[in-house]
Amino acid sequence: MTIKTIFLDRDGIINKEINYLYRIEDCIFIREIFETCQYFQKLGYKIIIITNQSGISRGYYNEKDFHKLTSWMLEQFTLKGVNILDVFYCPHGPKSICKCRKPNPGMFLEAKIKHNISMDFSWMIGDNEIDIEAANRAGIHNTILIKGNNLVNSNMSKAKFILDSIQKSTEIIT
Repeated sequence: MTIKTIFLDRDGIINKEINYLYRIEDCIFIREIFETCQYFQKLGYKIIIITNQSGISRGYYNEKDFHKLTSWMLEQFTLKGVNILDVFYCPHGPKSICKCRKPNPGMFLEAKIKHNISMDFSWMIGDNEIDIEAANRAGIHNTILIKGNNLVNSNMSKAKFILDSIQKSTEIIT
């Protein structure tokens, strides 16, 4: 049986955007992220994090640093009653020719195979147009672009919905 999933970008959606986050003490969660994820779970969605982490290839931090922060973040979700099914990340830089770095759909397609995901019934929530493009290329057309601190051209976006905060996604995903 296939599952329905909420795919979340990490930086700017789960935690406040700071350049190359890798230290626990620098992580600030987005307000309402835990409550919003609890809501998604009540609707029967599984939650997967999909994130580009070019700071690894740039040498700002290493994969051990990334995994340490990720483990801590997942513990915080667990403490709030939220189960994150999986985390997929791309450690490559913007000029790499990999299949995983968004806007390429590689991480989504890997998740689909690993967890038997129905892309037709899944959603992507991101804060950048590359999140939306990657999701669309993977067959996910239910997409939400969170404006946050980014300048968004509503006329040019491929997102199905453009919202001011992740919390507002609970008004769309019902």
